[in-house]
Amino acid sequence: MLTAAGDDEPDLVVGQDPPTEAATPRVLTIISHVMEKLVARNEWLAKQTKGFGKSLEAFHGVRAPSISIGKYLDRIYKYTKCSPACFVVGYVYIDRLAHKHPGSLVVSTNVHRLLVTCVMIASKILDDV
Repeated sequence: MLTAAGDDEPDLVVGQDPPTEAATPRVLTIISHVMEKLVARNEWLAKQTKGFGKSLEAFHGVRAPSISIGKYLDRIYKYTKCSPACFVVGYVYIDRLAHKHPGSLVVSTNVHRLLVTCVMIASKILDDV
């Protein structure tokens, strides 16, 4: 195998891009995919039932933000320096909230606000020293 580094540096295969420190952790990609599927299903349910519960009303916006969930999580990760564990715990908080209030749906008008709030709370618990 041809390498581009010396003996004291990590081996890099010629022709491969070096890993970047700012790369998005895979767990964020997975969480964003799961959240997008959840929102799509809940949007469909909201149309079928003509609305949703009032317990998440404080998080509703007038319209859905133009930024995707994946890009939103990337921005939070990039600018807040939260550990990937905060995003996992934040997702768990949203899941618990959805189970506690089954009549309320996580939809496109509230998902971004729920995400930033839950990640912030998880960061305070996990990352603050």
